[in-house]
Amino acid sequence: MELKTARLTLLIDPEKKAAFEALCAGQDLTPSQVVRQLIRDYLAQHGVSYRPSGTVEQSPHKTAKATPRRTAKKGTRG
Repeated sequence: MELKTARLTLLIDPEKKAAFEALCAGQDLTPSQVVRQLIRDYLAQHGVSYRPSGTVEQSPHKTAKATPRRTAKKGTRG
């Protein structure tokens, strides 16, 4: 899931909006979820690639590994 978001405002006929919201509710989805999926599908249909904000690009052959954090041991100095 993307971590950063931006607002998209659009104008729509009130009856169409109500029908869309009712359909979404009947499918247990929010209108935002459906619109985001429509946009992803539209981009894919037109061959537009993008990297979702907040994601880390990884090599297809390697997975990211956490680096252990070093901590000082109690009672030892320098």
